Amino acid sequence: MISQPAPAFDLPPVQGRQLGLKTNDLKGAVSLVNVFASWCVACRAEHPLLMRLAEEGQVPIHGLNYKDQPQDAADWLDRLGDPYTRTGADISGRVAIDWGVYGVPETFVVGSDGRIAHKHIGPIDEKALQEEILPLVRRLRQGVSK
Repeated sequence: MISQPAPAFDLPPVQGRQLGLKTNDLKGAVSLVNVFASWCVACRAEHPLLMRLAEEGQVPIHGLNYKDQPQDAADWLDRLGDPYTRTGADISGRVAIDWGVYGVPETFVVGSDGRIAHKHIGPIDEKALQEEILPLVRRLRQGVSK
């Protein structure tokens, strides 16, 4: 999927949220797409880092909620905080499959052209954020992909 356009999709928002997530939302600005679920222990581990990143406003983060019960996803975001600009409720998991997701969490860096530039498998930690993800976000904003 690297260097390919994000798959075509259009998902409703997670329960209680206003903005769903679709392919066209990933064009125009460099962003992250974080695949998460309320039942995912590793997602809980990375969540404070996503909250901090959202508070700092360094890059928009979109959430792709994977195979979750609507109320569970809403409760999880209400309780732990919602770092996402938009969320898509992928209840069947079909959209995540189209993205090539193997498990949660996974995070994708998407260029302003809507192409997938990077895939991080597993929870994001400070090292991955500072050494891989944010430097790539900066390069993509400057028009440099490598």
